[in-house]
Amino acid sequence: MVLYRRSHIANAPYFLTVVLRDRGTRLLLDHIEQLRAAFRCAAAENPFHVDAVVVLPDHFHLLCTLPEGDADFSTRMQTIKRRFTFGVAGSGVPMCKNSRRESGYWQTRFWEHTIRDDDDFARHVDYIHYNPVKHGLAQAACDWPHSSIHRYVRQGLITKDWGENSPVEPQSPTGE
Repeated sequence: MVLYRRSHIANAPYFLTVVLRDRGTRLLLDHIEQLRAAFRCAAAENPFHVDAVVVLPDHFHLLCTLPEGDADFSTRMQTIKRRFTFGVAGSGVPMCKNSRRESGYWQTRFWEHTIRDDDDFARHVDYIHYNPVKHGLAQAACDWPHSSIHRYVRQGLITKDWGENSPVEPQSPTGE
């Protein structure tokens, strides 16, 4: 049996992908305010900086940096998942069951990657921002409303037409 070991490097940037059990749902978009509230709650309880994020119908990608001396990204993901679940369950949306008959909206695990250097960071930011185009949800990255790309444009880090004329989509860091 091979055990998966998560990387725990304090103050490191992490790329995280969190997925719903029902890959055919629009739950995250239909309840985007509950997801935003869950992010705010998680950040209030255990601070982290959102470097880049995109929310799609059934998953989200997050690139975040943890505070000095802190490597506990798992607690933050648990808090986001738990707070979102409480918010949505309260509105009567039925939960899925997995093969072990566990109820919930989220897949049990999530994907994590420790960012190694500036190039790795930039590649993951590009991947996050291009993801709605990749999934056919938008013609251009800036057309997607649930993305940090708009902050990057406001800050002058990229132009509004970023990715429109790119002959090759950013390389997938997750194999998705």
